Amino acid sequence: MQCASAAGLHRVAYLEWGEPANPRVLVCVHGLTRCARDFDNLARALSERYRVVCPDVAGRGDSDWLADPMLYAVPQYVSDMVTLIARLDVEQVHWVGTSMGALIGMALAAQKDSPVARLVLNDAGPVIAKAALERIGAYLGAAPAFPSIEAAEQVVRATSAPFGPHTDAEWRFLTEVVLRQNPDGSYRFHYDPKIAEPYRKQMPEKDVELWPVWDAIRCPTLVIRGAQSDLLSKATAEQMTQRGPKAKLAELPGVGHAPTLLHEDQIRIVREFLLS
Repeated sequence: MQCASAAGLHRVAYLEWGEPANPRVLVCVHGLTRCARDFDNLARALSERYRVVCPDVAGRGDSDWLADPMLYAVPQYVSDMVTLIARLDVEQVHWVGTSMGALIGMALAAQKDSPVARLVLNDAGPVIAKAALERIGAYLGAAPAFPSIEAAEQVVRATSAPFGPHTDAEWRFLTEVVLRQNPDGSYRFHYDPKIAEPYRKQMPEKDVELWPVWDAIRCPTLVIRGAQSDLLSKATAEQMTQRGPKAKLAELPGVGHAPTLLHEDQIRIVREFLLS
C-alpha cells in the first residue's frame, strides 16, 4: 500500500493470512528491528478465526525506507497503520504488538474513536526503561556484511538472547526472516540503518513515561511480560493492571525482552484473550 509522510510517499508491505472477506481482522506489528514474518506461527494459529494482517513497518522488511530518517518514529508509524486499516476497509481491529509494535498500538488505541477494539501489548508499556534503550542502541544501526547465514545467526543469537530459549531451527528462522542477500552473495540485515539516527538523537536522560497515553486507552487490554524483561518492569506491569484500561497481565518465566510468540504456550495466552 502507499502511505504519505512529510517527505513524500512510501510503500508499506504487509502479509495476509486467512479469509480475505473475514470482517474480524487482527493486526500484528513487530519490534524495532524485526519484521512481519515474526508472526508466522501466531498468524497460522489464528487464521481460521481472523483475517490476520502483518505489516513490515516503514524502513523494515519489504517496505520502503523513508526519505527523511528523522520520521522513523511512532507518529509516522501510527499514520501508516491508520492507512492500513482504511485499506482493509474495516471499522475495528484487534491488535497484537511486540515492543515497538506495542507502543504503536498504545498510541493508536489512545486516540478518540480508535479502531482498536482489543489490544495485546507484548513486553512494552507506558514506562520504557532507559537501560533497555541503551542496550538496544548499542547495536542498532550496525550494517555488517555477513559471509553466511551461519555468521549472521551468531549475531542474532547474541543480540536476541533475551528472547529466551529457542531450538536451533527457531533461531535459524529468526535469522533468515531478517536477512537480505547482497549482490556479492553476502548477507545484511533487512532494515534501514538510519532508523538509529532518531533513536539515538532522542535518547532520554531517564526512563520514558507515557502514562497519559495509557490512561486514555479504553479497550480490553492484555499485557505480556517476560519475567526477566529489562524494558518493562514488574512494577510498571502491575500498575498497568490498576489504571487506564486495567489490563490483564501474563508473565512468562525464563524470558526477557521480548517474547517471540513462536511457542504454543505463548500463542495460547494471546488466543484465549482475543477470543474471550
